[in-house]
Amino acid sequence: MSATPTHRAIAVMALVPTLVALALWAFAWPAARTAPRDLPIGVAGPASAVTQVEQRLEQRPDAFEVHRYTDEAAAREAIEDRVVYGAVVVTPEGPQLLTASAASPVVAGLLREAVTAQAPSGEPVKVTDVVAAPAGDPRGSGLASSILPLALAGVAAGVMVTVLGLRGSRAALALTGAAALVGLTAAALTHSWLGLLSGNWWAEAGVLGLTVLAIAGAVAGFAALLGTRGIAVGSLLMVLIGNPFSGAASAPELLPDPAGMIGQWLPPGAGAQLLRSVSYFGGNGAGGAVLTLSLWAALGLAAVLAGGRSAQPATASQESQRPVPAPVG
Repeated sequence: MSATPTHRAIAVMALVPTLVALALWAFAWPAARTAPRDLPIGVAGPASAVTQVEQRLEQRPDAFEVHRYTDEAAAREAIEDRVVYGAVVVTPEGPQLLTASAASPVVAGLLREAVTAQAPSGEPVKVTDVVAAPAGDPRGSGLASSILPLALAGVAAGVMVTVLGLRGSRAALALTGAAALVGLTAAALTHSWLGLLSGNWWAEAGVLGLTVLAIAGAVAGFAALLGTRGIAVGSLLMVLIGNPFSGAASAPELLPDPAGMIGQWLPPGAGAQLLRSVSYFGGNGAGGAVLTLSLWAALGLAAVLAGGRSAQPATASQESQRPVPAPVG
């Protein structure tokens, strides 16, 4: 029995506030609860002095995950490898803070405030930006803003493939080709024109394309498995959850639990982390994000291919059931 116009009107009135509430929760909740949660930070220097720094940092329970290093060189290496976001080095001249604004300008500022506030009264804190954000994007807002367009591009590709009726290998080829072209276009804009990225151009284009492919494959894969409802599932998951939970504007460790962890399991968050690693850190710390994006892309394309194969027998069966026209004469 089809729904009456009254029922459809009631459904619209109920659905729109529900979507608004979900969107406000997904976007406003992480932003309103931003704070360090087991944020990896290093300390280096003499054992007695390092212990004092650790004790001061531990005054904020569960805020920092402290890693000990023997000297400044080891701490710098850990920052460049993306093991920690920064490090406090105790020297005879006083404490020195090493940061990496390329990893997160928000975290760099937070560490500067925390270490300065905990330093003995009147003792200056020297701050060194070990891996600085590019001059074209010193606050990191440009890179963070690029994640939503990538998510929308992936959703658009998945929706178009489904609506246009592409199936199987044709759908997989269309998704892959669209993602590759988006990667090239996005690299030309973000690297060559805007100067938001500063790494290897082709590697960045590959990361951007892989991010779009993971999202597009997910949307098209859900549609192949669930029908048109799958488009809604994939779109909501990638845009409404994946984007605000990505931590691209701050850092996953600054989001409330479990938002930061969930965000890194989804393509927008993994794509943001991988783009930082490739563009600013020479690919260091990229393994987990590469695995996440590859799995989403592979599983999505596998679902698309499986959906195409399952549709072929149904089509053949329909053709066989068509009546054979009677001979004339």
